[in-house]
Amino acid sequence: MAKRGGFPGGMPGNMNNLMKQAQRMQRQMEDATKEMEEKVFTAAAGGGAVEVSVSGKKEVVAVKLSEEVVDPDDIEMLQDLIIAATNEAFRMMEEENAKLMNNITGGLGGGLGGLGGGFPF
Repeated sequence: MAKRGGFPGGMPGNMNNLMKQAQRMQRQMEDATKEMEEKVFTAAAGGGAVEVSVSGKKEVVAVKLSEEVVDPDDIEMLQDLIIAATNEAFRMMEEENAKLMNNITGGLGGGLGGLGGGFPF
């Protein structure tokens, strides 16, 4: 009579290897996350008149303004430049993070938000 459920002698070699790979990938992702949190991404707008730096923790860490861009009669332009520089710095950070995660996962499911995302079934 055949055994019900499971595999004789424990997990097959393929499953064991898969589990080891998953654990290694998890450690790599943890290391990459720590590395990203320490990085700073700086972007400029208005020909360098506004610079914004963001961290890998998704926090604004610095804003630099040139004196000539601070015009009390045109606050909207300054606001727009700050927004543009901030958005570009965050875009740079997200792009770097995506590359890092793609290197670890080999392109599985779009950054592991849901592993099934990149599979055709």
